[in-house]
Amino acid sequence: MHDIIIVGAGPAGASAALFAAKAGKNTLVLDSDQSITKKAWVANHYGAKELSGPELVDIGIEQMKGFGAEHKAAKVSKVESTGNGAKVVTDHGEFEAKHVLLTTGMMANVAEDSGISVKEGSEPKIQKVVDIKENGQTSQANIWAAGTCADKSVHTIITAGHGAEVAINIISELNGERYVDHDINK
Repeated sequence: MHDIIIVGAGPAGASAALFAAKAGKNTLVLDSDQSITKKAWVANHYGAKELSGPELVDIGIEQMKGFGAEHKAAKVSKVESTGNGAKVVTDHGEFEAKHVLLTTGMMANVAEDSGISVKEGSEPKIQKVVDIKENGQTSQANIWAAGTCADKSVHTIITAGHGAEVAINIISELNGERYVDHDINK
């Protein structure tokens, strides 16, 4: 069983995955390769000069894999809480984890199809989003959401930051105490 399964490898998912993997959590990222970021030109992402959306996605995947996250191609159709975690159903089988984090960008269909509470989105052209608590938890135990699908701005820097924030909350829950990750100069 994985500690964390992240659905989506765009900015929110990759950011969450690199924090989780760096914290030593067994992290699996399921990616359908549909990130809207792949259509973007990114000129306002802190710490990065102008780059294409595909470049940003590739950098994120490379970083999370560098910390030990596993990245698999799969299309998720359903997530559900179980007695001791959550299960993810994909076109390549089922996977289990203690926690699942949805980072599905502009799409809330997996959450809605799984019976997770959704609400009207506030961003232009985004009709439905996952209804989350302040810490990122959804209406189902052990299932969380971050980024644009959780009604955060579509801007890559904001959605990446929210992915990291919710990952920290999940890591803290797994550890039983608040997790902090501060690197220092070498």
